[in-house]
Amino acid sequence: MRNRFLVCSALGLTLLPLLGHADTLAQIIRDGSVSGDLRSYYFSKLYGAPTKANEDAYSLGGILNARTGSLDGFSAGVSFFTANSLGTHGNDSKNVDTTLMGIAPSINALGQAYLQYEMPKRLLIRVGNQVINTPWMGPRDSRMLPQTFQGVFAELEPLPGLKIEGMRIFRWKSRTSDNYYRDNLYYPTNYDEDPLYGVKKVGLKADTPASNGTLAFGAQYSAMGAKLAAWYYNFYQFANLFYGSAQYGLKMGGVTPYLAGQFLREWESNGILQNYQAKLFGQEGTVNTTLWGLKAGVKVPHANLFFAYNQLNPHIDSFGGGAIVSPYGNYTAMYASFMTNNLLAFGPGHAWRLGAALDAWQKQIRFLAGFAHFDTNYEGKTDGVYLDLTYFPVQVKGLSIRDRVAIDNGLAAYAGHSFIYNRLMLQYAF
Repeated sequence: MRNRFLVCSALGLTLLPLLGHADTLAQIIRDGSVSGDLRSYYFSKLYGAPTKANEDAYSLGGILNARTGSLDGFSAGVSFFTANSLGTHGNDSKNVDTTLMGIAPSINALGQAYLQYEMPKRLLIRVGNQVINTPWMGPRDSRMLPQTFQGVFAELEPLPGLKIEGMRIFRWKSRTSDNYYRDNLYYPTNYDEDPLYGVKKVGLKADTPASNGTLAFGAQYSAMGAKLAAWYYNFYQFANLFYGSAQYGLKMGGVTPYLAGQFLREWESNGILQNYQAKLFGQEGTVNTTLWGLKAGVKVPHANLFFAYNQLNPHIDSFGGGAIVSPYGNYTAMYASFMTNNLLAFGPGHAWRLGAALDAWQKQIRFLAGFAHFDTNYEGKTDGVYLDLTYFPVQVKGLSIRDRVAIDNGLAAYAGHSFIYNRLMLQYAF
């Protein structure tokens, strides 16, 4: 409640001088916009292992965004988030897919509340609670509510094709939280009364010092078929991370073959994970992470076919044996990853993935498919199949019906049995 009060007070104080100028205030409101989406999601997890209970979860809710018009480049925005189980969750969390919205019967939160200054295609500065989207720190918007961040974000475009971004984040709101907290996914559930789920069980306790947030900056450049990106993150008290990627595509009529590469390096020797003897996969020590990957594919009208490979090197005397430290859970930057299979979850090892995407029926149908193989040091070997079908009916603009299915075969965590994860997602964007 304290954070909400401070943000609302800041918005009020900023807009107070405008109250004496009725015409200006009316114009700001008139030029504003309202948008959002309604969501109805049902998730189910079926475990082949007899000792593991199946899980499911249903939620109805969505997001309502309101933004003022611009006054000399200044504007304000707020977003209300809500998710409701409608009494469908049982009393035992072991039978609930808590990643959808946690175990509480409802979540109601001020997901965004920000002030910003913008010079289109040149400069953006945003202060407050907001959605941020970068390779290793983003919304992870595959559940009912995205995760959002509290701090300062800036974006500069000094040259055509060049974008420079920077941020200082102090708190965050997870996908299952109702407020902003100084923690992350390595802290235990209910740390400082934060009902976050999907945490990494690494042995941190309730008396662990609070997180100081994140400082990050990066640059992206695109020109003549090439795309380059470089990022540095300082996840204070947890890890320093450098990430770089490069991609080049050559248009040959209606066909565009492309090749991409990525590299990640992390380090930290005196942070919370070391000082509090945190363990992942039974391994503790300094953060020492090296990941690289390659991706090759071809794009044709309405389709994309690719092959991807990632290698996460093992390091002795390191946290997780060389595991990736991602405090906010992002993993989709890795080429050989999808819905349930990724080296962030599995740890050191290698993976390859064959994938395809197709738009059909005048783009009313979007179909994704993939097959992946993982060979890891601590989770063993597994093969994964991914199917993703979305229907966009032209009769109702903004409506989408999506079904995602992932099948893992042979995971060590489930005694070598199959694991089937299904997500049925109905969304109406307005």
